[in-house]
This record gives sequence, structure tokens and C-alpha cells, in this order.
Amino acid sequence: MTDNSKTESRGGFGTKLGFILAAAGSAVGLGNIWRFPYLAAKYGGGFFLLVYLVFALTFGFSMMITEIAIGRKTGKSVVGAYSQVSSKFSALGWLAMIIPALILPYYCVIGGWVLKYTVTFISGSGADAAGAVYVGSSGEELSYFENFISHAGQPTLYFIIYVLLGSVAVMLGVEKGIEKLSKILMPVLFVLIMGIAIYTCTLKGAGDGLKYYFLPDFSDFSAEKLFKTIAAAVGQLFYSMSIAMGILVTYGSYMRKEDSLESSVRQIEIFDTLVAFVAGAIIVPSVFIFSSGDASALNAGPSLMFVTLPKVFKSMPAGSIIGTAFFVLVSLAALTSSISLMETVTAVVIEKFGLSRKKASVVVIIITIILGLLSVFGYSIWSDVKIFGMQFLDFFDFITNNLMMPVLAFLTCIMIGYVVKTKYVEDEVMHGQKKFRSKLLYNIMIKFVCPVCMIIILITPFVTEI
Repeated sequence: MTDNSKTESRGGFGTKLGFILAAAGSAVGLGNIWRFPYLAAKYGGGFFLLVYLVFALTFGFSMMITEIAIGRKTGKSVVGAYSQVSSKFSALGWLAMIIPALILPYYCVIGGWVLKYTVTFISGSGADAAGAVYVGSSGEELSYFENFISHAGQPTLYFIIYVLLGSVAVMLGVEKGIEKLSKILMPVLFVLIMGIAIYTCTLKGAGDGLKYYFLPDFSDFSAEKLFKTIAAAVGQLFYSMSIAMGILVTYGSYMRKEDSLESSVRQIEIFDTLVAFVAGAIIVPSVFIFSSGDASALNAGPSLMFVTLPKVFKSMPAGSIIGTAFFVLVSLAALTSSISLMETVTAVVIEKFGLSRKKASVVVIIITIILGLLSVFGYSIWSDVKIFGMQFLDFFDFITNNLMMPVLAFLTCIMIGYVVKTKYVEDEVMHGQKKFRSKLLYNIMIKFVCPVCMIIILITPFVTEI
């Protein structure tokens, strides 16, 4: 039984477009612009793109429609939603709340780093970010980025500013805050990324980079590489599509009943995948030109965005303008994602503790800042403190993305596929549309393919190590 009165009291998206842009905004983030290009370059260019596209249209679609359907059918936050679907799986609701509660703090720390670089480029100091060298406390040479994060002051300030920026939209509510902001930011983001991509593709030598990015590389193809590519592609879908973060359940609870769920999900995944592919068409050719064809320059982690790319922008014509536009783009993408993470946690606090939206937001802000400071200080005053050999930020990233999210997705598939049955989702999909066109695909994916994919994600780190 759907709690419609609860949905009305919690607010909701006023239009289908508002929901699509907000959900796409939650999906389009650092994972698309930062991580996706690196993985595409590492796993055979066009071959990875093809594998990713296939899984986005099947695995990604099935998981997204499941979570959004759960949210819309129950009209509750993740904790209440999972409890209503099946009391046997009520613990999943709390797991779906803990995941964004752990991701949000370190995500905002990285967002603060991006904001710092945005300010640096806007102020005309992009050349410093590209080549300035500093001396560390032990006399070692530090890059601009290493020097920045090694001091607690500025990273803390930019982190707190980023948290507060995201909280404004959450405090204003779903329709007046999140939806209105998404309708402004997402078109701006799309124009920026397309503009930068067009410019990048006109640079001398970009053709070779585009070939490296788009054309499949089967030179060292093997069963092992196929396994790793599938694992990488499916793993990236978590980052790219906000799967198993509680976000889609939360946003689904605000979705109007009369809107087509199936077509909305298709539009979200098309927009999200397009942004990821275009981001690769910006970063891969740019770095390829700068490094004279050295693919190893496409390293994962902070070095790519905060060390390599500023050098790339410095070397290209109109690089200061492109660098500014790029970091504004990344700031906006990260902001829409952090808003969705914060909304997911805030919705639980409102529902479970009966607080007003503003009071609940303040509670979430305080918790986020406290946890986020661990990641900030982990690179400065507490740099010697490690958890299982990892910095605080790396530890939070590892346990959420490599453990909690795959477990949540796997158990969600089991709950829907074998306990409450797929008809639970199918009935909800039928609201607002005459036919569930992908019903057969959905059943196959949720019952068989998606659970296997989750197992692959969970065991890949151990198999790779062996």
C-alpha cells in the first residue's frame, strides 16, 4: 500500500523534466568526468566504451528502474522504503542511508579541491597550478596540488564552503530547491562540456587521441582482460548512475505517479552516458597530445585532474579560458551529485526524527563536516594516521564503493527477484504508461545477470591480487 499522504507532505518534483534533470544531475559527477576517461584509456578504448554501453542499457537500466520504482511506490526515504517492501530486508534501508552518509563528506572534500582550482583559474593563476614548485616541511619538492592539500587551512575552508553550497538547495526543498537548481545547472553543464569537447577536438594531434579513445584495441585481448573490463565497466556504473547509493530511491519517492518511469530512466541513462563519453573525448585527446602519445599519463586519482590537466591547459592555445571552463564544469557536476547525496540522508532524518527540513539539514551538515575533516586532515596534520594502510579518504571510498554498494545492489536484486518478485516493480512501472516495453529484459537482468555482476565486483579485488 502506497503512502501518498506521506509523499505529499515531503514535497516532490513538479515536472517530469525536473525529475529527469535532478536524477541526471545526481548521476553526472566526478565519476563521469574524472574516472570514466581513465578507465576507457586503460581498458582498450573503444572496447571499454562498447562494454560499458551494453551494460548501461541493460544492467544500469534495470538497477535504476528498480530503485526509482521502490521509491515511487513507497513514497518514503530509503529506510522506510526498504522496510515497506520487505520487513526481512529492512536493514538494507539503513545500509542505503549509511553509504551516502559516508560518501558525502569525502566527496565534498574533493569538491572543495575542484572549487579551489576553479578560483585559481578564474583569478588568472592557472599557470601556478600547472608548474609552481614548493618546498615541503622535510625539504622535499611539492607540486601546487600537494602543497595545497598538505596544509589544513585552505582545504578546510573550501570543503566547508562546498558543503554549505549544496545545503542551500536541500534546505529550500525538492521543487523550489533541487528541481529549480537542476533546471539551471544541467543545461549550463551540457553547454560547457560540449563547447570544451568541440574545441579540444580541433587541436592539432587530437585525431590520434580520438582514435586511441574510440577505436577498440584487441592487440592483447584475453579472457582475463575481458573479465577485468567487465568488472571495471560495471563498477563504473555505480559511480556514473548513482546506483546503490540510496539516491534513486529517494528521488523516486518524489516522482509523480503520472510520469512514465521507463522513459524517464532511459532519458537519464542516455544523458549520463553521453556526458561520460564526451568527457573522455575532452580528457583523453588533450592528455594524449600533451604527453606525445604516452597513455601512462592518463593516471587515475588526483594526479590526473589536479596535476596533469593544469599542465595540459597551460600548453594549449587559450588554455587559461579552457581550464577555467573545465573546472567550472567539474564544480557544477560535483555540486549536483553532492546535493543528491545530502538529500538522501536528510530525507531519512526528517522521516525518522520528525525534524523540519532546515533542522534536519543542519544536523546533516554538522555530521558531514565532522566526518569530512578526517579526510581533510588525513593529507595534512594527520597524514601519518592510516586505516589498514589507507588515508581516511581512500578508506571511506574503498568500503563504500568496493563493499557496501555491491552488497546493497546484490541484496536488492535478491529481494526483488526472489522474495517480493519482479511484479512489485512491474506494477509500479505500469503507472503512467500502457506497457512495460523492457519487461523481459528486466526480469532476466534482475534475477540472473545483475546478481552475477555484483559477485564479480565483490571478488575482483581479490582475484586481481591473486
